[in-house]
Amino acid sequence: MKKIGIMGGTFDPIHNGHLSIGKQAYLEYHLDEVWFMPSGHPPHKKDHFVTDAVHRCAMTKLAITDYPYFQFSDFEVKRAGNTYTAKTLSLLTSYYPDSQFFFIIGADSLFEIENWFHPEEIMKQAVLLVAGREYAKASRTMAEQIEYLKETYHGTIYRLHSEEMDISSAEIRKLIQEGKSPSPYLPQAVEAYICANRLYGARKDEYHE
Repeated sequence: MKKIGIMGGTFDPIHNGHLSIGKQAYLEYHLDEVWFMPSGHPPHKKDHFVTDAVHRCAMTKLAITDYPYFQFSDFEVKRAGNTYTAKTLSLLTSYYPDSQFFFIIGADSLFEIENWFHPEEIMKQAVLLVAGREYAKASRTMAEQIEYLKETYHGTIYRLHSEEMDISSAEIRKLIQEGKSPSPYLPQAVEAYICANRLYGARKDEYHE
């Protein structure tokens, strides 16, 4: 059975931390491929503007081009309406019955997943791989939360032992808006694309340290 990692997110923009986590999942759990799947209409991101999917998909393709085991997937962006993870995984398991899916999430998602649409379906359809350190806003440790979810939903959940890049896409957008260079956090091709398309208010000649 083929083992496929699913790396989802708005990727607004995709950054080196996403690539590092995807690589660690591939190596640590002996995956055959990791699919980078930009979200279409994420229901939990309605409180702020999300860059057009055309740009987010283009940046994702550029970011993963040097990794033969990374694949781009437009599975979510092609779907109309809200793209719930439970529905995505249900469709994937029906379309690819000979594959086992590993859904890659961060520590924040581990503690918030019970608020998602049908969390029981998510943990039924895929193995969860959790990246990141302890979650400061939680009353439980990650180990305690994993055990709780396993007992409650009978899911399969493993830790990813990856170095976490201490920056988010939102913080990268803010850097660019302020005219500061995002170079340490972005693949070179992604940074060039952002500049060329003036995303996030980018102007290359305004970058400063």
